[in-house]
Amino acid sequence: MADTALTLILEKTKEDEHQASLALNQARLELDSYYQQLQQIEQYRFDYSKQLTARGQNGLTASSFGHLQKFLNQLDETLLKQKAAGAQFESQVEQCSTHWHEMRKKRRSVEWLLEKKQAEQQRLRDKQEQKLMDEFATLQFARKLSR
Repeated sequence: MADTALTLILEKTKEDEHQASLALNQARLELDSYYQQLQQIEQYRFDYSKQLTARGQNGLTASSFGHLQKFLNQLDETLLKQKAAGAQFESQVEQCSTHWHEMRKKRRSVEWLLEKKQAEQQRLRDKQEQKLMDEFATLQFARKLSR
């Protein structure tokens, strides 16, 4: 009966570990996506900055330069916000990793307990079998003596 309960607990801990693993993988995918998006924005800002420089060498009106500079400032603000969001993505990965390690440790503990319980039951069965074998041998010896 205790084995059945431990087996059910083991199945639950395996499912919890699996769910934690899925969450960790999802968090890692989101972090990777974040890094790709950040890289794209940085590349876009770099390209746009080069374009502004090239257009400036050919001559720009003050109004056009102001608009282009305003757009670069908006890109810089976007990059700052993205970088701030990156800490959240990294934190999420760390939390998911910690949770997954906890679930893995819990599953291993239940497996160890179940193995210990099964080994104890096997030891008791072996002891009972040895006792029966000893009794059988004693009976056979007694029969030989009585003949």
